[in-house]
Parts: sequence; structure tokens; C-alpha cells
Amino acid sequence: MVRRTRVVVVGAGFAGLAATRELAKGGALVTVVDRNPYSTFQPLLYQVATAGMGTADVSYPIRTFAARWPNVRARRAALSKVLPNERRVELEDGSSLEYDYLVLATGVTTNWLGVPGARENALPIYSLNDAATLRRRLQHYLEDTAAGRRASTDVVVVGAGATGVEVAGTLAELRRRTLPLTHPEVRPDQTSVTLVERFDYVLAPYKPRLRQAAENALRRRGVRMRLGSTVASVEPDAVVLKDGTRLPSDVTVWALGVTAPDQVADWGLPQGKGGRITLTEALNVPDHPEIFVAGDLGAPPKPLPQLAQPALQMGKHAARQILAAAKGEPLRPFRYSDPGIMATVGKAEAVLERPSGLTVRGFPAWLTWIFVHIAYLLGGRNRASVLLNFFWRYLGPRRTATSVTQ
Repeated sequence: MVRRTRVVVVGAGFAGLAATRELAKGGALVTVVDRNPYSTFQPLLYQVATAGMGTADVSYPIRTFAARWPNVRARRAALSKVLPNERRVELEDGSSLEYDYLVLATGVTTNWLGVPGARENALPIYSLNDAATLRRRLQHYLEDTAAGRRASTDVVVVGAGATGVEVAGTLAELRRRTLPLTHPEVRPDQTSVTLVERFDYVLAPYKPRLRQAAENALRRRGVRMRLGSTVASVEPDAVVLKDGTRLPSDVTVWALGVTAPDQVADWGLPQGKGGRITLTEALNVPDHPEIFVAGDLGAPPKPLPQLAQPALQMGKHAARQILAAAKGEPLRPFRYSDPGIMATVGKAEAVLERPSGLTVRGFPAWLTWIFVHIAYLLGGRNRASVLLNFFWRYLGPRRTATSVTQ
């Protein structure tokens, strides 16, 4: 009897689950490992943070995913060590798993960029727990402001990439559309949303006309723009800029930069910029071809954007190379198929750019953004719930926008 290929996939994000799905269909014996019992749909975390969706809407049980195939097992555990020479990984619970091939898809973590006080006083929005923490903080401060225990609730968002723009736009809409209903005691001058960006424009990867459209949309929603500004430090109640300006901030959202976790350095694998693992064109480690890396943790020869699509394609490619290698076939280099980029600013407003140069903005781009994201959600219940939440929140009666208090 021929022994089937054993593959350990560490990380149940876009890349890890894409690899698991492809390996499962190819007949490999797969164990998918993650520190959480669920997979998180990160592009919609800002909706959880602003109470537009619940945590269950953007998460999916890993064991439910694994149950689709008889040759897949799920394991809740955190990776401790990679032992390449032994073809074994050690987990933080003291157990270990042997493998023929390993896929590392653990993702990256928040990069505080050495800014004093950022780690202690700012809130990232990279995990489900981050989003829930931000939502609780906002709700608590708004209640205190309404009761007169706080003078204000000012929010500063640092970083005007897609995440920062989406967070700032949604918070600004909540401030204008929701708070007058849920917190009538709070005056408009007691709340604010400020977006800080070191460049003179938002959404750096986009064409200038889309950047300007997004900036204009944010300004219309009441977002205070501090473009061309660099953060010098973050204090408990303020963000201090390099020019000495002190921006009052009760809640500081850090949407600026990611880096490899510190523990990656202990794995004995080559690292490049940002601590990411150096890879060949086939997405495996040069001195350990049985180890593949997919998603943001990997650094292939040609840099890729840190988005969902590259992660999905990298995971699928890594799995196909493993299946090919198990049959003695040669590995193929990874080729990224760019579907374009998109970001939403708020109700009926988004920007979309295709590789061909085609650009779309406004309501058509917003609808496209919604349906593309729903298509990639795991589980029919999640898709239905998210679709309902989007249209009920943005297109339903004005009173339905009061979900900020949930």
C-alpha cells in the first residue's frame, strides 16, 4: 500500500485554507493548525469594530471547514518551533506533528514602527479580538460622554491605506447618522474622526483620481484629514505629530504597517525585509524545498501586495506544487494573476482599479466591493447574514443604523 503524503498547514487564513482545500482534493493527508478555533475574514473586521456586524459573521469554525473532507484534520494550537531537519513542528501545548511537506501560512502582525507609545496606547485592527476590543472601547467612551463623565470621544486613525480609509469613513458615518439617534445627549462638537497619513494623499497604490475621490468622500463625511503628517508618538489621550501638533485622541486606531512575528526568527529559516521568509519562485524555502510559505509571511523574489487575492493564489499554488513534488514532477514558479484592488469609503462610495487601467468609483464600485467580499466568505449563513447586514445598515430606514450600541 502506498503511503499518502502528509502535509501540515499552519495558519487558517486565506492562504492556509486555500492550500488545505487544494491538498484535500488531491488526496493528501492534511492537518491544519491554528491558534484559534476559527478562521477570520479580515477585510470585514472594520465592520465588527464599528458594530455593523457580529463576530460570528466574519468567522468560520476550522473544524467545520475540515469536516468537508475525510482526509483533513483540524488542530487548535500555536506553533512553537519548526525543526526542518527532522521534518517536524512543535506546538505550544507540548505536542508535535511530523510532515512530509509543511505549509507556513501564519500571517504577520502589527508593525508599530518604533513609534513611542504606539504599542501601549493605540489599538490595531488585525484580529477578531482587536475588532471587538475597539468596538467595546468606543461604546464605553460614548456612554461616558453621554453621561457627562467624559468631555469627548475623539478618534484618530493612523494610516490611510484601505483599512484606515474604511475605518475612518465608517466611523464618520456613525458619528453623523447614528449618534444623533443613539446618543442624543452628545453634541456634534464632542466627537471627531481624524485620519493621519504621512503621504500627501490616501490609498497610495491607487491612481491619483481615485485617491482624490476617496479623499473628497472622507471630507464630505466629516473626517478631519492630516495628510503629509508623520506620527512622532502616541499618548493615552493624544497623537503627537513630528511638527509638534498634538491631536486629542481618546481612541487611536493603528492601521499602519505589518511585520513578521518575532518568533519566526526562532524557526531557523532565511528572512528578508520585514522578517518575512525568503522563498524561491515556487514559494518554497531554498535549503528546505519541502517547506512552502504562503500569504503575507512569504517573501518571493517578486514582491506581492499584502491582500487577500495574493494569499489565496499563493496557498493554491503551494498546494499544487506539493502534489506535483509528491509524484516526482518538477515545481513551477508562481505567477500572480492580478484581479485589481478596491476599497470602500462608506455608504454607496468605493473605488476600484483594474490591472487594465479601468477605474470605477461611487455606487457601482461599492456594489462590486460588497458582492466580491461576500463571494469569498466561508459558509452560506455568513454570506446571507453579511449581505443582509450591509443592505439593512446602509439602505434600510435611518433608525436601523443604531447598531453602534449593540
